[in-house]
Amino acid sequence: MGISKAALLFLLVLSSVKGDVLDDYLRMDGVWILTRNKQFYETNNEIECAEKCEAERNFTCRAFLYTRKKLQCLTLAENSKTTLIFSSTDSVLYEKRIYLLQCKRGIGKDYRGTEAKTWRGIPCQKWAEKTPHNPNITPEKYPSAGLEENYCRNPDDDVNGPWCYTTNPAIRFDYCNIPECEGQVMQTTEATEGPTVDCMMCNGEDYHGNVSRTESGLECQRWDAQEPHMHGYTLKHFPGKDLKMNYCRNPDGELRPWCFTTSPTKRWEYCNIPRCTTRPRVSGLSSQCISGHGEDYRGRIAITESGNICQHWNMQFPHKHGWIPDRYPCKGLEENYCRNPDGEKRPWCYTSNSSVRWEYCSIPRCDRTEQGSADVPAQIPQVEECYRDKGLSYRGTTSITESGRKCQAWNSKSPHNLEKILKKFPNADLRENYCRNPDGDDRPWCFTTDPNRIWEYCNLRRCDDHTEEATPNDQKEQSVVLTTPTTSDCINGNGKDYRGTVAKTGNGRTCQEWSSQSPHSHKYFTPLTHPRAGLDKNYCRNPDGDVNGLWCFTTDPEKKWEYCEIPRCSSSDHDCGKFPMRSGRICEQYDMCDASPGSWPWHVSLRSSTNTHHCSGTLIHPQWVLTAAQCLQESTDPSSYMVFLGIQNLNAAAPSLQIRSVQKLLKEPGGADIALLKLHSPVRIGDHVKPVCLPETSLMVERNSVCFLTAFGKTRGTNAGKTLKDIEFPVLENRMCHRPGFLHGSINNHEFCGGFTFRSVHYCEAEVGGPLVCQNKDRFVQYGVTSWGLDCSQPSKPTGFVQIPSFLSWIKNVMAAH
Repeated sequence: MGISKAALLFLLVLSSVKGDVLDDYLRMDGVWILTRNKQFYETNNEIECAEKCEAERNFTCRAFLYTRKKLQCLTLAENSKTTLIFSSTDSVLYEKRIYLLQCKRGIGKDYRGTEAKTWRGIPCQKWAEKTPHNPNITPEKYPSAGLEENYCRNPDDDVNGPWCYTTNPAIRFDYCNIPECEGQVMQTTEATEGPTVDCMMCNGEDYHGNVSRTESGLECQRWDAQEPHMHGYTLKHFPGKDLKMNYCRNPDGELRPWCFTTSPTKRWEYCNIPRCTTRPRVSGLSSQCISGHGEDYRGRIAITESGNICQHWNMQFPHKHGWIPDRYPCKGLEENYCRNPDGEKRPWCYTSNSSVRWEYCSIPRCDRTEQGSADVPAQIPQVEECYRDKGLSYRGTTSITESGRKCQAWNSKSPHNLEKILKKFPNADLRENYCRNPDGDDRPWCFTTDPNRIWEYCNLRRCDDHTEEATPNDQKEQSVVLTTPTTSDCINGNGKDYRGTVAKTGNGRTCQEWSSQSPHSHKYFTPLTHPRAGLDKNYCRNPDGDVNGLWCFTTDPEKKWEYCEIPRCSSSDHDCGKFPMRSGRICEQYDMCDASPGSWPWHVSLRSSTNTHHCSGTLIHPQWVLTAAQCLQESTDPSSYMVFLGIQNLNAAAPSLQIRSVQKLLKEPGGADIALLKLHSPVRIGDHVKPVCLPETSLMVERNSVCFLTAFGKTRGTNAGKTLKDIEFPVLENRMCHRPGFLHGSINNHEFCGGFTFRSVHYCEAEVGGPLVCQNKDRFVQYGVTSWGLDCSQPSKPTGFVQIPSFLSWIKNVMAAH
């Protein structure tokens, strides 16, 4: 007969016979818990503090806090399940495991969960009350049975498990439906006899065990399922994180493994997996170069690919962050060295430049031996600064274009994303920002550091040419001039929505049909794989959202793909989200203060027919405004509303002021808090009135993006002069906002949240209908419409936003139909 599951599960986890007193507690580093009922003690270590908790007589001690520097011990009547939790670098929270479990062992005599209804759904009567039933079993008679509130308990060792008196006068007592704790933290291996502990190293990023219940006993949701909780943690987005079945994993660098739960009211929770006693080995090879994503890189490069010095990991200035070395002991977060603690594409760091939050670092790969050590600059041989033939073999160090622009580094993503070039030409010696000719063009060229100029030929002469200047007119520029596009053959933005009929590349090569596999075989970009990308015939398209614009596979066997040269449309759409140089902020980074004039030209004031400002909105097109649906509750008549644009102060006239009446009101039909207003006439686009960009895909804002919340607010200390204000505003993953101390599962799938988890701010007030915008290179993109939680000054009180990416199709369809 095999060992029972319950016995296997709790052999180590909840044993009070062996080990020290801390075995009965779950440890959480870097947090603080909010509770009124607590006691202070002076102790020398955590074990002494745990003994104080065990001996506590003033209340039932469920947890204790210990501060390392002050040697201070706080015994607590509450735990993370019942009250708010905050970040605190120097403190450690220990919670009694028995009060975290929502499942029972055996007959459940030591069950201390919070189930408070019978298996029939009848609410339990409080143990201390005498109506509707006069109980025989009371807290006074059974002081150690945990008879608190009206929670199910088993004080009399009933073989049927936990029970309670009911609030139904006709039913004195009944049993509760408490699930059994399953045995999943033990594994059997061939190396040892019997079961061995399934444990984790560090924060459990490499944990591949089979635990599939959370620390409170809830069953995990499968990673490939989207019910009851929608999420983005899929194999596609996290291919190397072993997201199989419903096993607990740590794909995103959390404190320990976790999972989404099958409970509709609990989005996610940590899993209870013990730490292994041995430390993982760190590869010495990775100290000078990177393999894979460079997660085990431990070199000493401390500068980003654009030249910014890295911020120290143990500092919170100029950028506040959560990658604290003490909380992530195995991530190598030393000094200000480049690291990859969260599984990014390659090592990165926060920068010491207050305007650049983070950047990737330029570290050679271990399989590129010709680049040598990461810490020692490669020695470049002296070569002729001229090129022969087309310059395919040019390996010089010129990095200036013929117009005098500086070349962009080939491995940089700013201002132009060059990842596709690096993948297509791995042997073209694309080092630093040196001029090269990887694609067989007429002569060496490079991408420029000018956001408005993608590429140019370089200031180089032929080795057999005695003139000092390069040819002024090149073929690529002439091909654009000689092309006479039709009215539809122009692009907005990166051209992802382009559906014109240009079928030649910028160098005049004919495009291959997207459905064809000859002369170039490609399985991914076809009409079947991208049915909405308009991959018709052989027309230039941008199915992958390439920031450099349209492209196609070519019919030239020697040239697999190439960009197309199509002019921009004459409308102002391609200028969306552009912002002027803003003057320096007069308050701290995470405080709301007066915005620079003209810095948010898309922010509008929505007013009633009495000229009273009651909501904000965002200009997304010269004739369309995006706002919250709740802003339109006053009336369904469009004539009841006016839109004021180009203003900095609600009560002051401005030369840039434009006023438009509303022609149509269109609310999202599914009941989401988002709506569109069509203006009677288009606005005049200028420096103070300009549309914001909308996202180009249905994906949410990327991690570490710099985002801002804007709103018309009162000048501090006065009731007059509502001026436009801004604040750098952190976007939070919905898992965080579903924590017990935050929103308790009240975020919908089409919403997201943002706010401050590390501190309160002096002043922050959001406004219904206003935008949350995030910076993308030289533009701002709106990702959210402010909906609720307008007091954003307090930690753990997030603001809720409607996710614009979830409604892109609806927005585009409405604008096209009206």
